[in-house]
Amino acid sequence: MFATSSDDLASRDRVLSLSGLHFMEAMRDGTLPQPPIGRVLGYCVTGVEAGRVVFTGTPTFDHTNPLGSVHGGWYGTLLDSAMACAVMTTVPKGRVYTTLEYKVNIVRAIPLGTEILAEGVVRHGGRSTGVADGTIRGAADGTLYATGSTTCLIMDGTA
Repeated sequence: MFATSSDDLASRDRVLSLSGLHFMEAMRDGTLPQPPIGRVLGYCVTGVEAGRVVFTGTPTFDHTNPLGSVHGGWYGTLLDSAMACAVMTTVPKGRVYTTLEYKVNIVRAIPLGTEILAEGVVRHGGRSTGVADGTIRGAADGTLYATGSTTCLIMDGTA
């Protein structure tokens, strides 16, 4: 289930009442809606564990650039989601995160209609920052399409 309006999104109080891991598990399990950008860009969270998140998606013609290949922003958004949400799994109750910076390396073009797995894995989950790496691979054959890295700021959610 994806959020279709701001009314569908979890309230700030609800978000702050959960650890980041429980928040991500609730999205995966459908207790909380997945973000609307996933509906628009054709991906959703399918795997969650402490320090690791997996999104599954399939680029379509709607995600192409003027040359007809998958737009670099699709890779970037998917990797930002996977890596930052992996950091979220390390965030304690009452705290939130935001992406400070991320980098994407596109290795090869994803053929339209190819199901992919975007995986984010935490390398450091601290009190004020989180660092994660990510990959986009073909779901069927493991072909590497892109890699990435991120740094996230972890902050008090009540401030």
